Amino acid sequence: MSAIRHGHKAAAKGRKNQRPINSSADLRVIGIPVADEIHPGDSVAEKLLHSLRQNKISLAPGDILVVKHKIVSKAEGRIVDLATIKPSADSIAWAKKYKLDARVIELALRESRSIIRRKNGVLITETRHGFICANSGVDVSNVDGGSHALLLPADPDLSARKLHRELKKSTALTIPVLITDTFGRPWREGLVDFCIGIAGMKALRDDRGRQDSHGYKLNASVEAVADELASAAGLVCGKLNRTPACIIRGFPYEPGQGRASDLIRPAANDLFR
Repeated sequence: MSAIRHGHKAAAKGRKNQRPINSSADLRVIGIPVADEIHPGDSVAEKLLHSLRQNKISLAPGDILVVKHKIVSKAEGRIVDLATIKPSADSIAWAKKYKLDARVIELALRESRSIIRRKNGVLITETRHGFICANSGVDVSNVDGGSHALLLPADPDLSARKLHRELKKSTALTIPVLITDTFGRPWREGLVDFCIGIAGMKALRDDRGRQDSHGYKLNASVEAVADELASAAGLVCGKLNRTPACIIRGFPYEPGQGRASDLIRPAANDLFR
């Protein structure tokens, strides 16, 4: 079990017509290890609940479940045998120039809606879901050593809603679910987990109209809480420690029908494309 503790006090005190800013005195991230390999057709909910029982961890009201997309994609059969992929001449030339696997490049292009950047061996695409990421999220790590590739879930929000319903049926608890993947960021080194699917809570927290501790009215404060929670979970759910999910406990989320698309900035408002 792992935990991250976070201290924060609400700054607003007794101002008229002001809602309190959400805060948490104790935020915990509890890892859920899964020893078994996930196969197509497996129930992710059953696997996670079994692991929780084995590790003597119980879900509680107010918990949020964060799940790495790989176990969801594996359960949904989003696995491609690279031997079946016949790359185009363009993919072969690009891969040869940068010592890459042409089959992965070809698959990334097939899974993309558009190419955003293609430079120095890095392929940045817009996926069919609208995510901007490297190689359309196509991944060969933690699959089977390189002969197969894993795709993103076809509809991550739908996957999250299914898991949300199954958990409620099994536990009688309404547990929000976030599905995440690791993306890079413009102008920043390193990778960070982002939310790509959500159910049971709002993805954004809109603080516009509230006042800060000095009485200043906030005009542009829309917080991507789903991405922040995904990033926090990434500190516990690593690629190498067989912990593909975690519980976030103590965060005062706002229930609602959130969607991953809520986190995607419309192209018309995007200054960086």
